[in-house]
Amino acid sequence: MQIERIHTLDDPRLEVFTGLTDPRLRNRLEPEKGIFIAESEKVIKRALAASCTPISFLMEEKWLAGLQNAIADATEKAASTNAPSSPSVTIFIAARTDMERLTGYDVTRGALAAFRRSPLPTIEQVCKNARRIAVLEDITNTVNIGSIFRAAAALGIDAVLLTPGCCDPLYRRALRVSMGNALKIPWTYIGEDVKEASAHGNVARAGGWCETGMKQLQQLGFQTVALALRDDSVDLDDPALKSCDKLAIVLGTEGEGLSDRTIAECDFVARIPMKHDVDSLNVAAASAVAFWELRDRCHA
Repeated sequence: MQIERIHTLDDPRLEVFTGLTDPRLRNRLEPEKGIFIAESEKVIKRALAASCTPISFLMEEKWLAGLQNAIADATEKAASTNAPSSPSVTIFIAARTDMERLTGYDVTRGALAAFRRSPLPTIEQVCKNARRIAVLEDITNTVNIGSIFRAAAALGIDAVLLTPGCCDPLYRRALRVSMGNALKIPWTYIGEDVKEASAHGNVARAGGWCETGMKQLQQLGFQTVALALRDDSVDLDDPALKSCDKLAIVLGTEGEGLSDRTIAECDFVARIPMKHDVDSLNVAAASAVAFWELRDRCHA
């Protein structure tokens, strides 16, 4: 580990922070060889705790004391397990005024870290031993994705599956909003052409993931419940839902909700009972209510 104080952001070693937007960070290389940016001391520490491989760090001086030991411990652990040796990691220290000038970044928490992405696991790996999972269909808002992952971690969801039309949980803002919990909850993509879609940001047709995804969920023993405002919806506290041994909670995009095809393919359709003529909640808020109400009480 090296500490280097810099006086300009023109150093080519800082390109990962200064010259690449989040989509380019994701698409510059194949996903399994790509990069993500962690922002804030808490998120960086969670990335290190999740054994993510750091590339470099950029921070104000005041954050060094709080992060230096965690970085040293993580790099020492990596050096002891990775053959033949781990590359040296540099911590770049910059002035606050330079941090504020970073192109494309509104840095409010003073510390950034670039990490290598790990290969995505399979659906079978993600869902092994899981009893409550969330399936997210075409949710594109980074704040909602981050909030859903945070709620999933807090309220006992074992895994998250995303259709190819969803935004990336490791986008800088989504990861920050999740408080790093997108690195703690197992997740992967579900549906056809997943690799191509996740690499290039392609949006699959509405409900297209059902062609293969629903069959996979059934083979893994999951019953599915769609959250949707329909005449045939049962209340979220319906006993039939709570009695499911393994349940996948399916949530739709912010504006349109779930596709008709997805709703038709699910075993149940449920809604959150509401008062004062409120017809719906933001998908992140709805997810938290659903996760709590449908939590696995038998194996808590």
